[in-house]
Amino acid sequence: MIDRPYLHSIARALSAAAAAAAPCGLRQGVHGLMGTVSMWHSCKECTMNLPTLLLVLTIASCVFWLVACWCVREFARERSAVRSHFSPPVSVLKPVSGLDHQAYANFRSFCEQDYPGYEILFGMQNADDPVLPVLDRLRREFPHLNIQVVTAEPMGANEKVSNLQAMVSAAHHDILVLSDSDMRVTPDYLRQVVEPLGDESNGLVTCLYRGEEATSLASAFEALYDGSTYMPEATVAARLIRLPVAFGSTMALRRKDLERIGGFAAIMDYLADDYELAARIMGLGKRVVLAPYVVPNILGAESWRQVWNREVRWVRCIRASRPLEYPGLLLSFTLPLAIATATVMGFDVVGRNLIVMALLVRWGTAWLISGYLGDTLMRRMLPWLPL
Repeated sequence: MIDRPYLHSIARALSAAAAAAAPCGLRQGVHGLMGTVSMWHSCKECTMNLPTLLLVLTIASCVFWLVACWCVREFARERSAVRSHFSPPVSVLKPVSGLDHQAYANFRSFCEQDYPGYEILFGMQNADDPVLPVLDRLRREFPHLNIQVVTAEPMGANEKVSNLQAMVSAAHHDILVLSDSDMRVTPDYLRQVVEPLGDESNGLVTCLYRGEEATSLASAFEALYDGSTYMPEATVAARLIRLPVAFGSTMALRRKDLERIGGFAAIMDYLADDYELAARIMGLGKRVVLAPYVVPNILGAESWRQVWNREVRWVRCIRASRPLEYPGLLLSFTLPLAIATATVMGFDVVGRNLIVMALLVRWGTAWLISGYLGDTLMRRMLPWLPL
């Protein structure tokens, strides 16, 4: 059993952390959470054991999700109309390979931008790619828009980056916007993502995303995970910890900054190309910022194997690119931690209440986050969150 004085010490420290994590100052909340560790060291009435460790981790995980929910809420509050008229010419770079679900509608949304001057380049490595008829159709429907098709030669281990290297060589403009082929946007997208580059201290702009148009159960579960776990974690990393976070949904940057880091050739052999690009831009003394825009990711009918392989790839990317932060993923597993804690406690009153608390925290914060991000698919899937 865990000594009662120790439980009181944990409660006092976490109460301080929660109070400090209010809008008056989230950073103090983190310091308050760290105070939990200090109080544990100073508590002479208890000794370290497995139940104690698991209890601390479970409560810390709950606090993390409260902090993550606060970060997403602040992000949502800052989403507003564009505040400046910064709208230089833009080259949109889209790596493609095969036909994504509703590819025509996805690509067409980029052709309908309310933006004064831009071009779109599609890069591929197969000259007979099945996406070509779709691109030909877009060219006929938007003759006023410069739509280029670029065939790239393999230049490194990362095929996507090879495509980007070929496209940037053919692009005409100095502002580059990279976006994956399975994204769909509204007409104000380019204005929203380019506007932060009006500040020279901002070096790269990226966007959160939400899953839509899932036509298989596997895709729906992927949307649930992305919206309830991955996006909130990324928001904490980007806004609170200031880590170099970037997503294939959108990466906007200046050509001159890209050239200063050695171009795409410098990251040709990296699996985590998004992270490498953001980290190197940040290494120039520039900021990596979230645009006030959430990009719909059109999922379609993905298989369980496809979803599993992508999740494994993301985890490997985190482990390879940010090894010191990799153990922190443990804090995202609130319910497994609570069940493990309850198990070693013999499912006593504290253990059972801990499981209830974990469920309430995860469901409650996920419900709020789905509203902040406009993620209706995630909200419909919330009953499955414990899985």
